[in-house]
Amino acid sequence: MPGTQRKSGGYQAWVVGLLSLNFGILFFDRNALNFLMPFVQSDLQLSNTQVGMFSSALSLTWALSGLAVGRISDKLGSRKPVIVIATIAFCLCSLISGLASSFLMLLGARLLMGAAEGGVMPVSHSMIVAEVAPERRGMAMGVAQNLGSNLLGSGLAPLLLVPVAVASGWRTGFYLAAVPGLVTAALIWFTLREPPVEVENHAHPKVTLREAFAHRNVILCALISILLVSYLVVCWAFMPLYLTKARGFSPETMSWLMATLGVSAGIGSFVVPAISDAIGRRPVMIFFSFLGVILPLSAIYYQGSAVVLAGVFFLGWGLNGLFPMFMATIPAESVDPRLTATLTGVVMGTGEVLGGVLSPFFAGTLADAYGLTAPLWLMLGCTIAAGICALGLIESAPRIVARREALVPAAGF
Repeated sequence: MPGTQRKSGGYQAWVVGLLSLNFGILFFDRNALNFLMPFVQSDLQLSNTQVGMFSSALSLTWALSGLAVGRISDKLGSRKPVIVIATIAFCLCSLISGLASSFLMLLGARLLMGAAEGGVMPVSHSMIVAEVAPERRGMAMGVAQNLGSNLLGSGLAPLLLVPVAVASGWRTGFYLAAVPGLVTAALIWFTLREPPVEVENHAHPKVTLREAFAHRNVILCALISILLVSYLVVCWAFMPLYLTKARGFSPETMSWLMATLGVSAGIGSFVVPAISDAIGRRPVMIFFSFLGVILPLSAIYYQGSAVVLAGVFFLGWGLNGLFPMFMATIPAESVDPRLTATLTGVVMGTGEVLGGVLSPFFAGTLADAYGLTAPLWLMLGCTIAAGICALGLIESAPRIVARREALVPAAGF
């Protein structure tokens, strides 16, 4: 059917770039409270326990939203309106955050924000699967999930929001964060088409969600999500404290060491998935999962130049490029691609609930009992366990699978 044909390469690039920008703006606001917290805490008289609750609350509703919205989108066969409505809702939540005058009001805004944002990436991935050629799918999904979120949410956010808060107050920072989302929502609505729905192939009926979860890759990707989300959130929460309090680095040195992670993640967002397009998902998942051990080990044991330590941090954080692969690409390639939004929501949601919500509390308990080195050992265990899980993955990259299938008749002949 003509309407189901993929559009030009230029349009495919626009889809990926715009969805990456949109998710980057959402992530900008997700991280905004972290960078504005020194101003917010003193103004609203918040305890440290209340500060921690903001992160857990957003992670929880983000996860639940990803599970629900992805499933609804798959059932309705409608993607573009879901992303536009969620983006506008996020903008409203940002405005409410700026208006918050109490802990409960700000907590409510974060709960609503997580609910608004959580479904965006699963549905975005399903659009990319429908629009982008399979041989470029891995890199496209990596760019959509990681490039904008890391460049805007991890790199640009502190550089913009802190000066705004100093000059005009922290509330202004939230007001400004809401505006770009309205722009990208309009661009998505007016420039992107609703992706075509695949024609039902009765010779190959659609896989049900229950059957999808019987596939080894889906289960393993959910486990890897828990482990590597835990790795990331524990690093964000405790590495700055470890570097300054346990290692004795100045706050300035700590800040650019942590900024190295954002640069690494931005580059890895397209390099790591692109490598997997060429050589396969499984070897890349295995290599970069185990490579993550060098980050906590170097922080604990390396006593040399901070510049060299930054280089090791850069390499170790390369596992960030795996996230779109185990959260969306591999599950989508392993079962019916029409379940992409659902499976992405489930895998992402599992990681957010069990990793994003629970692991910071567990790491904090370990730190209180055994010192600030304990969370880093937890990171080490998580990345080793993720590498072991990756050993069990079944290769799903279209180019590699096609190459192997072509060799089977040749071998038989």
